[in-house]
Formats: sequence, C-alpha cells, structure tokens
Amino acid sequence: MAARLLRPLPRLKPFNRLQVILQHLKMCKHTDSSDEVLLEKKGGAGIITLNRPKALNALNLSMIQQIYPQIKAWEQDPETFLIIIKGTGGKAFCAGGDIRAITDAGKVGDKLAQDFFREEYTLNNAIGTCKKPYVALIDGITMGGGVGLSVHGHFRVATERTLFAMPETAIGLFPDVGGGYFLPRLSGKIGYYLALTGFRLKGRDVLKAGIATHFVESEKLPVLEKDLIALKSASKENIADLLNSYHVKSKIDQEKEFVLDEHMEKINSLFSANSMEEIVKKLKEDGSPFAIKQLETINKMSPTSLKMTLRQLREGASMSLQDVLTMEYRLSQACMRGHDFYEGVRAVLIDKDQSPRWKPAALEEVSDEFVDNCFKPLGNSDLKL
Repeated sequence: MAARLLRPLPRLKPFNRLQVILQHLKMCKHTDSSDEVLLEKKGGAGIITLNRPKALNALNLSMIQQIYPQIKAWEQDPETFLIIIKGTGGKAFCAGGDIRAITDAGKVGDKLAQDFFREEYTLNNAIGTCKKPYVALIDGITMGGGVGLSVHGHFRVATERTLFAMPETAIGLFPDVGGGYFLPRLSGKIGYYLALTGFRLKGRDVLKAGIATHFVESEKLPVLEKDLIALKSASKENIADLLNSYHVKSKIDQEKEFVLDEHMEKINSLFSANSMEEIVKKLKEDGSPFAIKQLETINKMSPTSLKMTLRQLREGASMSLQDVLTMEYRLSQACMRGHDFYEGVRAVLIDKDQSPRWKPAALEEVSDEFVDNCFKPLGNSDLKL
C-alpha cells in the first residue's frame, strides 16, 4: 500500500496543476455547509445561499467579499443563465447587516466602519446592474441589508413568511442599501411612510406595496428552484413566465386587502410635507387614531435620522441608483462620526432597554446646517461606482 502511494503522480503542466488546485479549493470552500455563504452552480443557475441561520443570515463583510466577485464572474460566464439568492434556516432571508461589528469598529475608528458600507453598496449596485436575471427568494425576515441583496434585482419572490422592514431610524441610521432609490419610487408616499416609521409589511403585502414582484407559498420554493434550474433557455421572459405560473396558483391571503389600503389617502397627504416638522404638524392636526399612532412611533426615532432620511428620499427620487449609493455612503460616514447610531444600537440591540437618549433630542434642534454637512462630498474618500 505504502509503495503504491509513493508512485509519482502524472505530471501536470504548472498552469493546469494550479487550475486543478484552485478549482478544488473553490469547490471545497463554496460547498462546505459551515461556511457563512454557499456559492454553487447547478445546471445553468448560480446559487447564493446565505448560511448564518443562528444570526438570521445577517450580512457581514466576509460574506459581501465572497458574493460580489461571484456575481461578477457568473455575469461573464456564458454557461450561467440566471442567479438565485436565498437564505437557510426557515426564519430569515437576511435580517440585515452585521450592525454589532460595525458599531464596535466605528467606536474605535476601525476601517471596517468604512469598508463595510463601501463594499455593501458596491454589491447593491452590482445586483442593480446585473446583466443576468437575478431571482431573490425572500422567504422570512428581509430587513435592511437583506433588502439591499434583493430589491435591486429583477425578481423578488415573497412568501407568507416574508417580513419586510427598513427599521433604521430606530437605531440612529437611515434606510440605506439604495433605500433612497427604491422607496420614493413606490406608489404614492408608501416609501416615505415605511422609511420614517419602520412599519413592517408581511406576506402578500410585500408584493402589494411593490417591493416583491411575485408571491409563492414557502412550501413550493424547493420545486420552484428546481424548475428555475431546469430552464433550458433562461431568458428574463421565460423566468417571468415560470414565476407567474407559480404566482397565480398561490391562494394564501389572495382575497385579503392590502394592510395600508384604508390609510393610503392619509399616508399620501400627511407624508408629502417638505420637512419633518411639517409632517409632525400635519399628524397632530389630523388627530385620527392612525395619525396619533404614527406620531408616537416617530417620537421614538432619532430626530437626526428622520431629517436625514426625509431628505435622502426626496433627493433620491430623481437620482440614479449609483448617485443614490454615493450619497448614502456619505450619510453612513456621517452616522459613524455622530452619536445617535451608537446610542440606538446600545438601546435596541445591546442593553435592549428600548430607551435611546438621542442628541439632539428634538427635531427643532437638528439644524439644516448639520444635515447639509451629512450630505457633503468626501473628496477622495467618496464611494466610486
């Protein structure tokens, strides 16, 4: 046996040998179930699986650094016809970015507080400009960073378990990952309402709000995925036809009215104001149970975040995705320099006392000059897409 093992291996040309080794490492790395993200090729489909179920598939920098080059490679590969992204564990597609790591880095001036946002937004842009059809199966919690991994792609498939929110104003941040692009483009003022209040949409409502493109029962997703992989010619039209065929057969909550339907008139008028102070004034004047509830919610949010967010959406409404992400990178760094982000994370995620002490504590105290500063270009440090 030993002698046989010592027999020389067939000589490979150096380049070939390197290719074989790289291919082997690639496959080992990308299919080991302990990895935080799994990257596989099945048939003509490139499949990205977010694999941190205990952390609700929260996105960290190392996951971003694996997903981005893979999307770029599949985009160039003539044998890859579509890209599918999904999460493991049954609870979440992706509950957001790895906020704790960013907080720790920001406090000590670690480069991660720049790198994370820079690379995350670059990935959001790659998804938004991807030449191959991109299908996100947003089954379960889809918030913040998880929205950035899905909403800019061609197809977003929600299920009865989907729970969507952009809850950033509650932690002294703003609805980033291109929120300034997609939120103001939702019908009426729904996007402004979702951005400022962090309101959660569930199941079919995610479709009705215009965030998902299709609705399919979660138990059908494995079969849908198989059918997507088996598509012989995976054009956008073929994929749309296949998704539509599943969509029309999905009966859960089919008759249910959109959760915000009865409030749309109020949302459109109350959230159309030009300033946060004006929105608050309109809500007070309205005095309906709905308006009072929104006031209570808004009063808990970071005043700085609210002002930043309203301007972000108003400006983003007429910008390209690239310009929005450049603007949002500037805002992210303003948050890293400020107070409220760290205080919000402390109150909501660390001590969990839900009693953040915002500075400034009132909308009137957040000056226009301060907000203007948050939007200022960063020179050589700006995000370049």
